[in-house]
Amino acid sequence: MINIVFFGTPVIALKSLEYLYNSDKINVLAVVTQPDKPAGRGHKLSMSPVKEFALSKGLPILQPKSIRKEPEIQKQLENLNPDFFVTFAFGQILSQEVLDIPRFETINLHASLLPKYRGANPIQRAIINGDRETGICTMITELGLDCGDVCLKEIIKISDNMTCVDLFEEISNRSPELIEKTLIGLVNKTITPQKQCEDGVCMANKLSKEETLIDWSKSAEEIHNLVRGVYKFPSAYFMHNNKIIKVLETRVVSEHADCGEFVRLTKDGVVVGCGKDCILLVKVKPEGKGEMYARDWANGQHIVVKAG
Repeated sequence: MINIVFFGTPVIALKSLEYLYNSDKINVLAVVTQPDKPAGRGHKLSMSPVKEFALSKGLPILQPKSIRKEPEIQKQLENLNPDFFVTFAFGQILSQEVLDIPRFETINLHASLLPKYRGANPIQRAIINGDRETGICTMITELGLDCGDVCLKEIIKISDNMTCVDLFEEISNRSPELIEKTLIGLVNKTITPQKQCEDGVCMANKLSKEETLIDWSKSAEEIHNLVRGVYKFPSAYFMHNNKIIKVLETRVVSEHADCGEFVRLTKDGVVVGCGKDCILLVKVKPEGKGEMYARDWANGQHIVVKAG
């Protein structure tokens, strides 16, 4: 059995933890996850999905505020004598002291084809940039940002209307087996980690709110990619009558109109002019209201007078 400690926090890491826990080749010694955080209107403390699973299985749980600054946590990890640390969307940077604890290595699952999209938002950036494919890879964790040697890669196709939520789910489903293959391959020495080519480095910096504001002077395809790339996390938006209108679903329409002009109302939505082509708004979420079809929102705002 290969003894590991699993580091992870959000739901995207949950299937990997479940898979490794149920593997007959892997023994999960403990789970490290972020501290419980206030959530909802009542600001009650909420545990991470990874912690919920660990609790249900009786696994030891460590929740450091900053693992680099907590030697007592590091000592507990040393006492476990793990072969590997496995990290997947943990949310904290590990120090060299932590990386040196496992017998073999610390393995990270990264949601891109490194060296492309190192950093915090590789899933969203791939869609926003209109990439036709992305992927997942396992890597040896080093002190730099996602710069370690790559163990295994797997390509994932991005379809025209795939959202970041769809891609999150695909990555969540495909990651568990890749992690297990990596751990077994490193122990059996059937995998030789490869250094990343620095020529292809591309960063996936954290998204700002300014980036999610729709710029109608951009092409319809660029706006469509933005809407897909930040779908509900946190959503692309535009302002109308001093209200935030989040855009949840769009389609590209091959015609010309002035940028930002509400061209017409159709049975499928609202056509708006862009720098190139037009965009069809299919679903929106107006400030203070729930999701709705853009046609219904437009009718309520009396902003479209010509039906098509």
